[in-house]
Amino acid sequence: MTTLPDRIEIRVTTRQTLDDELEQAVRDLQEAALQTRTRGILITCHEAGHYTAELSDQVPFGITRELVH
Repeated sequence: MTTLPDRIEIRVTTRQTLDDELEQAVRDLQEAALQTRTRGILITCHEAGHYTAELSDQVPFGITRELVH
């Protein structure tokens, strides 16, 4: 059995790569969220090209939110 991530760090240099990486991260986290159905997904932009995608108790299950620092 594969352990699914709760947090994924993304570092990219192009917009296309960012879009691809974010889409994959959300798919992976959706799969993990389905196991407990208690957390949603929070995408955080820390700076240009540096993002995190994680399961969060602050986001309702079934919702994805974005936070820009």
